[in-house]
Amino acid sequence: MTISVAYQARYTARVLTHAGPKQFGPLPAQRRRFGISTSQYRTRGPKELKDSDARIRALGPEITDAYALVKDRYNAPKYPIVLAHGLLGFVELKLAGSYLPSIHYWHGIKEALSAHKIEVITASVPPSSSIEERAAKLAKDIEAQAQGRSVNIIAHSMGGLDARYMVSQLRPKGVDVKSLVTVATPHHGSSFADFLLDEIGSHNLPRLYDIWKRATGFETGAFSQLTRRYMVDEFNPKTPDDPNVRYFSYGAMVVSRPPLLSPFRQSHRLLTRLEGPNDGLVSIESSKWGTYKGTLLGVNHLDLINWSNRFRYAIRKAMGKPQSFNAIAFYLDIADMLAEEGL
Repeated sequence: MTISVAYQARYTARVLTHAGPKQFGPLPAQRRRFGISTSQYRTRGPKELKDSDARIRALGPEITDAYALVKDRYNAPKYPIVLAHGLLGFVELKLAGSYLPSIHYWHGIKEALSAHKIEVITASVPPSSSIEERAAKLAKDIEAQAQGRSVNIIAHSMGGLDARYMVSQLRPKGVDVKSLVTVATPHHGSSFADFLLDEIGSHNLPRLYDIWKRATGFETGAFSQLTRRYMVDEFNPKTPDDPNVRYFSYGAMVVSRPPLLSPFRQSHRLLTRLEGPNDGLVSIESSKWGTYKGTLLGVNHLDLINWSNRFRYAIRKAMGKPQSFNAIAFYLDIADMLAEEGL
């Protein structure tokens, strides 16, 4: 992806995210059904969630600083780990050839796992294609790199949906999945995806999809599949779990309101109203699948792949508040957990 294309992609994303009702028609029926007006959404912050709120009680095990520091030793699982990225993901992105450092989706995570003698396979699927297309590419990558060996999959965000579909529907002969660990995967969809598509309006979607394709070269099948209505009504009923696969999941929660310039400020507010605690893009309730291992507190959707804001952590440290979450320690601990499970 060149710099100019990357810029166009960001511009298109801003159009998709911030377009208001004046550009894209009247308040959608879904928003009226929830009793939330557009003016309320744009001018008021999220309601505070009380300790008595059932959504807070449903957090499951709360994880605060368990992954603050990397331990000296971690056990390696029996089978290789496949890292499956989410929406708009990639393995390595070079914006200016050899002039600037590459950007890695799993920032430092693969290297840390490998340093502890854990074999890692990184898959690269079409960034915004449909779950079906992404799952087919995931299967090809695993088959080519695992070469007949069984694998454990760790998937971030939409990557968990790709893996579930691959295991349940594609069942590739050359791929034997022993476990799937999903991290902030929208198993039950995201109200923010519903909101965006409703605000844009079905009559405007073809035009914006065309802009997206021309600007990025990517397909658009993923966007409508991340809605709650699609996941709950279509995907989940047709994608049963494989009884031979162990399923684990983690969720995350932004504790305080995201700052003004955060990319999650708007989405966090909407999700808090409609689904409860969330990481800025995926709610805890939507993250739950299989054995729920716990909720990471004070962690947003990008912190989970080690894209943490270094400036934010520097300020916290200067204020005497040490870093409470280290993504590398988190994934090393997942590997250790898989080893303990005999996987």
